Amino acid sequence: MTIRFIFATNIYKQLKGNIRNLIQDNNTSSKDPKDTTRINEEIKVPQVRVIDFDGSQLGVLETRAAIQIARSKELDLVEIAPKAEPPVCKITNYGKFKYEKQKREKTQRKNQVVQILKEIRFHPNTDTHDFEFKTKHAINFLEEGNKVKASVMFKGREMAYTQLGETLLNKFVEKISDIAKVESPIKLEGRNMNVIVVPIKNKTKKK
Repeated sequence: MTIRFIFATNIYKQLKGNIRNLIQDNNTSSKDPKDTTRINEEIKVPQVRVIDFDGSQLGVLETRAAIQIARSKELDLVEIAPKAEPPVCKITNYGKFKYEKQKREKTQRKNQVVQILKEIRFHPNTDTHDFEFKTKHAINFLEEGNKVKASVMFKGREMAYTQLGETLLNKFVEKISDIAKVESPIKLEGRNMNVIVVPIKNKTKKK
């Protein structure tokens, strides 16, 4: 009777271990190929700094031992700071880790402000009406959260009067100074004189 009990216990432990290993293998094989996060046997360095599932520090351990500890808790060893020395790993459920990571990335993308560079062009002899018209367009672009590049184009002998372009761009910058600031100062590039301005935070239209 005792021998049968011991034999059954050993079989149970072996089956439990095989199932646990199968779960771990499935976790690894179900990884998105684009996911560069290393887990379990994918972690090749000899030692890692380990954070337990509850946030407590386990210190620097042999990688193999850390994997065994994770598996004893039916969890994964997930590398969270590969560039640290040694790399930092956390004992956690890989599926949950992946879900939370994707959730954070989605929130970051949602909160990210995408700025488009818009451009308006002047000539050295731009009249007042044309200046006001194009400046109004620039203000609309800025209020939408976009950057604006204002350019003055010089043709032929106009290159002798670049100070007119500089005066015009300074006037433009002053005109929109309540909603924008200079990101790239006025400079001459070939036959174009440019300035890039960006919207001031809290001055853009709410979408």
